[in-house]
Amino acid sequence: MFAKAFHYKSVLRGAVFAAAGLALAACSSVYRKHGYVPTPGQLAEVVPGIDTRDSVAETIGVPTSTGVLNDSGYYYVATRFRHYGAAAPEPVARDLVAISFDAQGVVEGIRRYSLEDGKVVPLERRVTSSGVEDSTFLRQLLGNLGNFGPSQILNTE
Repeated sequence: MFAKAFHYKSVLRGAVFAAAGLALAACSSVYRKHGYVPTPGQLAEVVPGIDTRDSVAETIGVPTSTGVLNDSGYYYVATRFRHYGAAAPEPVARDLVAISFDAQGVVEGIRRYSLEDGKVVPLERRVTSSGVEDSTFLRQLLGNLGNFGPSQILNTE
């Protein structure tokens, strides 16, 4: 009888320790990297004043994004996020390499930025809202009853 009780206690104790170990493992940080930034060795191969857009893309790869105005530059962005439990992921490292071009498409300059250079810049898309309110079809139809006159229906002006 004593041996049986001792066996149950040791199994219960082992289960409690296993559950505690799994709980601790679930709360550990997970790091993920998104994007691509060329290495300093690859950037050394790009020569300002000589290389063009095509030669840069061939040498170090296609950029993450390009400049909006007149294809002003190439931007390579890599971000490292820390995921911890149920909390929202937070950026812990961000590297950005900006390659600017002149009007002829020749490399003008290469700049490298990181989180230490300033505050975190959120990389998000801006989307224009549709302006449609959350209402039913019938409510939208009845809401437009007073917005037109007989001349619009009969096409007389």
